[in-house]
Amino acid sequence: MSSSNVSRRNFVKMSMVGAGALALGGLNAHADTKGSVKFDEEYDVVIIGSGFAGLAAAITSTEKGNKVLILEKMGRMGGNSVINGGIFAVPHSDLQQKAGIKDSNELFIKDCLKAGRGYNYVELINTIANRAQDAYKLTLKCGAKYVPEITHAGGHSVARSLQTANGSGSGIVQPMIEYFQNNLKGEIRTRAKFDSFVLDESGGVIGVNIREEYRFDTKSLNDDIENTTGTPKTIRAKKAVVLATGGFCRDAFFRKTQHPTIKDDVDSTNHPGATAGGLVEALRIGATPVQLSWIQYGPWACADEKGFGVGSMFNVNASFRYGISVNPKTGKRYMNELADRRTRSEAMFKVIGDDQNYPINFCDSQGVATLMDSHFKKPLESGVLKKFDTIEDMAAHFKIPLEPLKESIKKYNEGVKAGKDEFGKPMDTVAGIMIEKPPFYAVRGTPKLHHTMGGVMINTKAQVIDAKTHKPIPGLYAAGEVTGGVHGASRLGSVAISDCLVFGMIAGENI
Repeated sequence: MSSSNVSRRNFVKMSMVGAGALALGGLNAHADTKGSVKFDEEYDVVIIGSGFAGLAAAITSTEKGNKVLILEKMGRMGGNSVINGGIFAVPHSDLQQKAGIKDSNELFIKDCLKAGRGYNYVELINTIANRAQDAYKLTLKCGAKYVPEITHAGGHSVARSLQTANGSGSGIVQPMIEYFQNNLKGEIRTRAKFDSFVLDESGGVIGVNIREEYRFDTKSLNDDIENTTGTPKTIRAKKAVVLATGGFCRDAFFRKTQHPTIKDDVDSTNHPGATAGGLVEALRIGATPVQLSWIQYGPWACADEKGFGVGSMFNVNASFRYGISVNPKTGKRYMNELADRRTRSEAMFKVIGDDQNYPINFCDSQGVATLMDSHFKKPLESGVLKKFDTIEDMAAHFKIPLEPLKESIKKYNEGVKAGKDEFGKPMDTVAGIMIEKPPFYAVRGTPKLHHTMGGVMINTKAQVIDAKTHKPIPGLYAAGEVTGGVHGASRLGSVAISDCLVFGMIAGENI
């Protein structure tokens, strides 16, 4: 590698990446050039990460005749995509059309911009709007199944989201894995950690350095740096590498570097391996960083369990949709339960304050009746979800002032009847269901770290953009949460699957 190239990369790092990457060592410390490295194996395409984005890239690339390898650092496949709630925004889907719902690309973009506070890259959102149908068809081809009714996710102007039949992102991931392995004879390696890129003399990506038999350390706050397990191996990628490593909500060091108010012990809905290692390596070789400090909280998590847990989908599909959230100190409602995630999280944090005054999210038996079994039985059996025969019993259990609580329920029910809510909740999603028929079901709610909107910059072809030249880095593509710009300041619910699948698919098509 030439000295001028090293200088250019160091300049990019010093001026743009910031303290997070600076603390991780010298730029290109682990990146080699083709002339100085011996490859142990060779593939056309190497994909780092096995979630929605990685699988979509693998399938589309393999179907073009490429020899593809997927690398997954954890012991199981799928990353966050497996524990994702399985809600997938698809404008103009067959279910939407069957329901007679009028939608448009313009309305989808408008909703994303509203949630993202206008900081989204419109060309990327527009690409999702144009290609979400294709991504949906890809999942169907692989064998994914969805419930027959359309879902109105929070922050959307109209119902446009699909729900997997099993109520989880695994309902998409597992069929895609099986399709890739069984139909396409694709290769996947777990416990295979990506460490660094191999570059040629011009700075293009031609391979990766990895460690096989890697053992992720769930107790370490800096696993990407401190963990030295595994056997090194260098793999050539003749055509391209696709970075699909996800976000960094579980990376205590990197997230705090970008957002200093986030403490090390703040809980997250993400799986333990959601760290910044892949992102940092892309920044090392000059990828343009985008909006790294914008980190989203998921407002539907539960205070009485760790991580995503079993109660989150109860809130998403029942208490927030067919019920209300109240301040237990006052008994009063305080927000639109179907607003975008940032709006709801900010409102909830005001209620929680410094004394952990967790809001109470609840609905009646009619709301619960709409749930699939897994979204109801699991939280009830775990004890996260509480059942009450009367409103009085619920108020006594959570120490909520009874009369203000009853007044809040009365006002809400009047709004359902009138079709107009005092907090702006879209009443067409409520389907006339009021809070009136016992038993009643409630959980203690709290926002948890859920999605990192920032990442590397890509164009509409999923190519990673160099910060110095403003042109694509040869041989490097990226898709999913490791990229930035799609979601702006806050991601609109159910658009993550759309984002990951669309740009993963596009990466595979363009290689």
